[in-house]
Amino acid sequence: MSAIRSADTSDLPRIAALLDAESLPTTDLTTSRIAFWIAEDHGDLVGVIGLEQHADAGLLRSLVVVPAHRGAGHARRLVDALEAEAGARGIRDLVLLTQTAAAFFAGAGYTPIARDKAPRAIQDSTEFRALCPASAICMHKAL
Repeated sequence: MSAIRSADTSDLPRIAALLDAESLPTTDLTTSRIAFWIAEDHGDLVGVIGLEQHADAGLLRSLVVVPAHRGAGHARRLVDALEAEAGARGIRDLVLLTQTAAAFFAGAGYTPIARDKAPRAIQDSTEFRALCPASAICMHKAL
C-alpha cells in the first residue's frame, strides 16, 4: 500500500513531470499557491493531487495516478487526504474542473455545476480563467 504525504519543494520536479505526462497544467506551479499531496510506493511517485485555497473555497487540482497503479484506490485516498486537509483549513466548498474524471468525482460526492456558479475567487484563479478549457466539466462538493 502506498503512503500519502504532503509534498515539499523537492517533490515539484517529479510532480511536474507526472502532470506533464498526463497533459495537465504545469505553467503556474511556481506562481500559484498550490499545496500538493503525493502517494508513494517504495519511494516511487504513484499519484498526486493539489489544492489551491481561495478564502473558504478550494480548487481541487491535478489528480493523477500513474497508469500502472490505477485501480488500486490511490485516487480515492488522495481525494480523502485533500478533503480532510481542506476541512482543517476552513474550506467549506471544493470545486474542480475535469475533462476525463467526472464519473470518478461523482462517485466521491461531487456534483456538476455551471462554471459561473463557482465561488468568485475560484473563477478568478489562473486555472479557471486560462489553463483549463471551457469544455471542462465544473464540479462542486460542500464540506
